[in-house]
Amino acid sequence: MKDPAYIADHIRRVLKDGGSAPHSEEVQRFFKEEVKSRGWYTAELRKVARRFRRALVNEHGTEYLIRVADELFQGDVLEEKVFAVMLLEKNVADFSEKDFRQFCGWLDRVSSWADHDALVQYVIGPMIVAKHARYAQIYRWAKSPNRWRRRAATVSLIRSVRDASCRARAFPEVKKITALLLDDSDDMVQKGLGWLLRESAKADAQLTVPLLLAIRGRAPRLVLRTACETLSASEKRLVLAKQVQ
Repeated sequence: MKDPAYIADHIRRVLKDGGSAPHSEEVQRFFKEEVKSRGWYTAELRKVARRFRRALVNEHGTEYLIRVADELFQGDVLEEKVFAVMLLEKNVADFSEKDFRQFCGWLDRVSSWADHDALVQYVIGPMIVAKHARYAQIYRWAKSPNRWRRRAATVSLIRSVRDASCRARAFPEVKKITALLLDDSDDMVQKGLGWLLRESAKADAQLTVPLLLAIRGRAPRLVLRTACETLSASEKRLVLAKQVQ
């Protein structure tokens, strides 16, 4: 059996050789910070990841797959980190509590909103949906000095509010996290919170609009405007109107 680091290095070479320099320049436009990109389109990257995932799981099992992904989810190359997530996303149901803690630790390796959201949306979020006790983790993140952990406290709930089977159970968590992070000045955290509230409003406006009305007096405009994007015109006007003093 080859060392997982050897497989990860092979994948890195595949990503480097198969990328597009012109597209890597286009990717940079989506980021304020400098991001190192190989210039892959998501659909093509996922096709390659699917082939590797099948081969690695069939030959060596899930634990080996995680070790390869762990090698890839570090450094500063966007596609390597996203590829790591793509290796894992179809096997989430097979992962243990130990694996969950390991993936949460990867938040300290995040270098942009893109690798953050890939990890949280497709690995951590679904694992939180699968086990209610894991909601406790988001409150620790909400109090972290690390902006990506605070953003994770919001983005990790998106899968829960989209899932009709656990939406009612998740909404109290949405309210608590909103209260904890409403005064956060970091734009990445504000965008994450706005995104969560938008998805909540899209899934159940009847539940979410009263929350938006309750917070509009102190919520950052970015949060409110993002949260209202899927509401009807009348609901949007109501939420965004000046609060009566």
